[in-house]
Amino acid sequence: MSQHDRYISPFSTRYASDEMQYIFSDDNKFRTWRRLWVALARAEMKQGLTNITPEMVAELETHVDDINYEVAIEREKLVRHDVMSHVYAYGQQCPKAAGIIHLGATSCYVGDNTDIIVMRQGLELVRKKLIGVLAKLAKFAEEYKDMPCMAYTHCQPAQPTTVGKRATLWANELVMDLNEIDHRLATLQLRGVKGTTGTQASFMELFKGDADKIRAVDASIAEEMGFDCEAVIPVSGQTYSRKVDAFILNALAGIGQSCMKFATDLRLLANFKEMEEPFEKNQIGSSAMPYKRNPMRCERICALSRYLMVDVLNPSFTTGTQWFERTLDDSANKRVAMAEGFLATDAILNIMLNVTDGLVVYPKVVRSRLMAELPFMASENIMMQAVEKGGNRQELHERLRQHAIAAGKQVKEEGLPNDMVDRIAADPAFGLTKEEITAGLVPENFVGRAPQQVEEFIAHILKPIFDANPDAVEQHANLSV
Repeated sequence: MSQHDRYISPFSTRYASDEMQYIFSDDNKFRTWRRLWVALARAEMKQGLTNITPEMVAELETHVDDINYEVAIEREKLVRHDVMSHVYAYGQQCPKAAGIIHLGATSCYVGDNTDIIVMRQGLELVRKKLIGVLAKLAKFAEEYKDMPCMAYTHCQPAQPTTVGKRATLWANELVMDLNEIDHRLATLQLRGVKGTTGTQASFMELFKGDADKIRAVDASIAEEMGFDCEAVIPVSGQTYSRKVDAFILNALAGIGQSCMKFATDLRLLANFKEMEEPFEKNQIGSSAMPYKRNPMRCERICALSRYLMVDVLNPSFTTGTQWFERTLDDSANKRVAMAEGFLATDAILNIMLNVTDGLVVYPKVVRSRLMAELPFMASENIMMQAVEKGGNRQELHERLRQHAIAAGKQVKEEGLPNDMVDRIAADPAFGLTKEEITAGLVPENFVGRAPQQVEEFIAHILKPIFDANPDAVEQHANLSV
């Protein structure tokens, strides 16, 4: 059947990378289930269960990757239980070990532990791409650290900054997101083997009440799955992973917030004609207006970020409505919400890598727009110049206010250039020539410590990140659309 006659997620066809799609694929999920079953059988055997033999464990290991999906699918139609369907399918391939697969465990043993493992893989990929974006912003900030530009508060002209300094503001929020991702990775724990309501009662039965053996099983499974042997939650029912889902999706949504802020700023700067996202030679900006250069990549960042931020509500509600030891109203929601949260984050970072790799700056426009406002910004300096020549500070302040209002009115109501300098030069109360005033209108003198702040931020905040993660620095993303 053609792929065009049914719904297919745009994350699969347009947005998310192959790497992230594999992480949330059936293959990765069910191979991890089988690895967990192997780890469980091996750990139980090591702790003295004589009905599990090395031959059984070896048989299980042989068939970890060659999953017989058809058998599992047909079995699920009959028994309506995905875990037991895959236990059955695995047993068909491993007849010697069929009777000990999943011994003592409940469905959440493979389900919840796999979710933790898969989300760790997803977080590691997100982390790598996040550092790649930071590396590109660092390069951009360094290149433009000295270029003055108009800064805005309330989206109104304020004190000047530099193009590079603004880029460090974008980067700093992403650094905060990176710290949150690192925290989530550092504190992630497996659920281990806990049984139906988290009491490990079934394992107490298997090991004749020997709690040390049960703890050893937990530690052995954690180590085999690549976690520290202590990284197993000690007291846990089946609601544990729902809380983890909420924490992790909130961390991912933080990335969406930061990227949306960057993309919104760039869309506004594109309107000002100061900066643009990359625009390819054959790219079409509009079906109706051939001249258009719409910021479609940044618009897509904003759109996907909005989706990601709203997706946070799914695990939040799921976590808050887990009755007592747990319910099963999480399952259908979780299959969509968590995977798409990661796929959306991946897509956003792919676009961020692409956009930050080719940011376009128009220096003459940046300078022109700043110079149009600089006389207002420089009014206090002009007043000080005039006071040095014997003027009265209070009188000059009032006259400057009146000149600024008049010049602003000319700009806004008449559509004419800012003539504040001419008005001040023509006012004898200031005793300044136009040349003297203009000589003080040097944008570089109004940006404070912005260039030094860029250097300090890169040296003390970003460089240590790059030095610790050299393989993440040079990344590029080619978008499919």
